[in-house]
Amino acid sequence: MLRALNTRYHATALAVFAVIVVGHWAEHIAQAFQIYVLGWPTKQANGVLGLAWPWLVTSEWMHYGYAVIMMIAFLALRPGFTGRSRTWWNAATGIQIWHHFEHLLLLLQALTGSFLLGAAQPTSVAQLVFPRVELHLFYNTIVTIPMIVAMVLHRHPRPDDEPAGCTCSAVRHRESVPA
Repeated sequence: MLRALNTRYHATALAVFAVIVVGHWAEHIAQAFQIYVLGWPTKQANGVLGLAWPWLVTSEWMHYGYAVIMMIAFLALRPGFTGRSRTWWNAATGIQIWHHFEHLLLLLQALTGSFLLGAAQPTSVAQLVFPRVELHLFYNTIVTIPMIVAMVLHRHPRPDDEPAGCTCSAVRHRESVPA
């Protein structure tokens, strides 16, 4: 299964993963728009889905679940990357490991009712310094940038790059199309 995911289904899996990431980004951008453009209080700025289902925004389970899905995707899709693209994919994975840890910490606090350093609510390590909305925009940015670089390098390898073993390469795609 994992071999097929990183060979013949790699392009499809990356596309599905990208749609999930873009959907997540849309929610964060909608929330930032609600706060900074519409002037809504942070507690009322719930993104698009959160307007219909406010519990989604306050559910640490939902946020942690997304972090787990991201970790699984990064690790499961990693074997399909080689060379320079793997270096960037590894960077995104490393950042996501920290992001996952932060969400695990938030979830454990929500479950136990014991908050970090006496905070009034679940608080991540970096949240001790930065507000949560801005922090999550930052985390998502620093995970997404190397992920995009990895995907671009993977799709457009240099001639001297190690072959990826999948059909993602635009070069390989052009070579396989009859003239």
